[in-house]
Amino acid sequence: MKIAIIKVHIEEPRMPIYEYICDDCKSQFEKIVINRQQEISCPQCSSKKATIQLSVFSSAIAGGSPKSSSGSSGGGSCCGGGCGCH
Repeated sequence: MKIAIIKVHIEEPRMPIYEYICDDCKSQFEKIVINRQQEISCPQCSSKKATIQLSVFSSAIAGGSPKSSSGSSGGGSCCGGGCGCH
């Protein structure tokens, strides 16, 4: 008797989170953006003028640990040194 194993990969929808700095009051905030036409406003002063920031993110490989491209090891930095940011 042969048994077939079928793997099904269900991809979850991704909700991009963007980081902004308000051009008026200089506060930093994050916003989930579902539609690029979505109007963004500062949660502090309600200004509609904000500049999008370059976000730094990390990802883990399934079944493994995050990879570091810098080759640094350990450390007591903000992220524990695993990402190689310090």
